[in-house]
Amino acid sequence: MTVLSRLACCAAIILLAGCAGDARPPVAMTRAPAVAAANDAAAPGAKMMGATTTGAAAGGAAATATPGAAEDDGGTYVIGPGDQLHVFVYDSPQLTMDVPVRPDGRISTPLVPEMVAAGKTPSQLAHDLTERLKEFVKDPNVTVIVRSFVGPLNRQIRVIGEAAEPQAIPYREHLTLLDVMIMTKGLTRYAAGNRAVIVRSNGDKQESIHVRLSDLLKDGDISQNVEMQPGDTLIIPQTWF
Repeated sequence: MTVLSRLACCAAIILLAGCAGDARPPVAMTRAPAVAAANDAAAPGAKMMGATTTGAAAGGAAATATPGAAEDDGGTYVIGPGDQLHVFVYDSPQLTMDVPVRPDGRISTPLVPEMVAAGKTPSQLAHDLTERLKEFVKDPNVTVIVRSFVGPLNRQIRVIGEAAEPQAIPYREHLTLLDVMIMTKGLTRYAAGNRAVIVRSNGDKQESIHVRLSDLLKDGDISQNVEMQPGDTLIIPQTWF
């Protein structure tokens, strides 16, 4: 047997051995039941969290919002005249812009020249803008962000009398009397701080709450640091000579 014949025989033996090793039955690849169930459940109805509203949401009747937006009727911020809003329309930079809320409570945006904003939460306004934009944009996705706020007039805290800087203050949750005095820079030298009164409206009735501002500011009497309510008016009289 020549050298070439021996090499040919060796090559044939190696080829037959390789074919025999590849003759194993194929293994079926299956998804684990738990993973398959999770993927199948998430695929059709995956939800995105955010203070946005899309045109594809159940005929436009429902908005996908942040967890806090579930409290729209309670603790969520209500837009008022003077607020600065950022209206973001996904994938439409020409419709995204900062807009002020006019004194009449309305805003103007491209394609929606007139829209009432005052008295609505950001998610409610996003929903209304989405409905209007459906006439011009396919499946619009709108987000409304409050950049700076004043709040509705009936929710502002008003400070009048002998404060260093009398003013109307936007209401914030858990705002206290001490917070109000810090914002108004304290009392004037002629203020009768211990005769100050908070006037609070409860429906058709008015309630007068007497507070001792001088004791709070000068002596640190924290018992006088009452929590303010929307629409409160703090009256600081002038001292008697």
